[in-house]
Parts: sequence; C-alpha cells; structure tokens
Amino acid sequence: MLRPIFLLCFGFLWLGACYGQDDWKLRNDRDSIKTFTSHIDGDRIKSIKAESIIPATLKQLASIIMDVDHLQNWVYSTKSSSLVKRVSQAELYYYSEVNFPWPATNRDFVAHLTINQDPKTHVIIIQAENVQGLVPEKRGIVRINESVGRWTITPIDKNLLRVSYVLRVDPDGNIPPWMVNLFSTKGLFQSFKNLRSLVQRKQYSEAKLPFITE
Repeated sequence: MLRPIFLLCFGFLWLGACYGQDDWKLRNDRDSIKTFTSHIDGDRIKSIKAESIIPATLKQLASIIMDVDHLQNWVYSTKSSSLVKRVSQAELYYYSEVNFPWPATNRDFVAHLTINQDPKTHVIIIQAENVQGLVPEKRGIVRINESVGRWTITPIDKNLLRVSYVLRVDPDGNIPPWMVNLFSTKGLFQSFKNLRSLVQRKQYSEAKLPFITE
C-alpha cells in the first residue's frame, strides 16, 4: 500500500514544481507563439511550454481539445487517437500513438483527460495524465509511463483567449534527451499553429458545451 501512496504524493509534488516554476527559458517567439523550456533537478527531460493568443471562444477551444478521435488533425506527429472511455462531458480516457523519427520506435499512451472551469474568472484548466492498464501494450510500440500535460485557457476579451500549455513527458527507451527535447519543442510549436487554424472549423465554432460558461 505504501508504493501507490508514495507515487500519488510524488505526482502532486512534481505538478506543483512544474506549473509553479518561474525559470522558463524562451526558446522561440514567432507567428505569435512562444515556446519555453525548463529543467527540474533530477529530470533527464526538460519540461516545455507554449503560449499564444487565439481568437476563439472557450467552448471552441475546449471542444477541439476534447475531440480525442481527431487529435491527429492538429497534434504534431500523432499517428492515431481514439476514445477509450467517456466518464462524462468533462472527463474521458483516450489512447494515442505517436510517430517518432527513425531510428526511434513509435510511442503510445493512454491519458485521463479532465476539464474544470473557475466559476468566477471562467478560466479553464484541462489536464491530461497518462494511466496504465486500460489498453494492452502493443508489439513494436513503446508504452509511455510518465506524461502530464495541462492547458490553461484564460478569456481576455470577447472571442479572444490567452492559451498556455505545459508538458512533461519521458518517452522511455534509448532516445537521447537532446533529441526528445528538440522533437518536443518543435512539436508543440507546430501543434499550436494547427490548433489556431482548425479551431475555426464549423464543428467547433458551433460546439455546445453546457458545462462551460463564456
């Protein structure tokens, strides 16, 4: 019983360190998208962050992120993604396979995705953390065992949002940390570009999410 409790406590400590840290280093600032990296002592992989101002409503942005069957349309290097289990409109589990450049092997993961909104500020937090046991591991694909990402979506004007995403992932296996860091930073920038474009599609602009207040 001690091991699960320890892991849970460690997870909360890590989340506090990652999201509360102020030592982010700007790596890129173009196309109105900023990308940052940060390093927590003891981690071999850097945490990464992207920020941008996106013209959209809260429901638009939430709906495209929660549309897990089509993440490959905008999330960089995603080969496939699919819903595993929907708990509610604001909570689900999904599976995704990620293409990695040769000679590395593709990775996959199952994530628990939740969305919460502050009733006063209307700020939305969407968090995705990998879980184990829901989908059997597949031959020839390395299962990611450690991944946590968090979206912070802040309304700043009518149909205008400040969007921030923080990710910490260790893809396991014999991939040099420098390659992972380079791949992740490039991927996050491209994902934000894709997101900014696709969020305007009719299926998202007309999204009806009654649990979200604009």
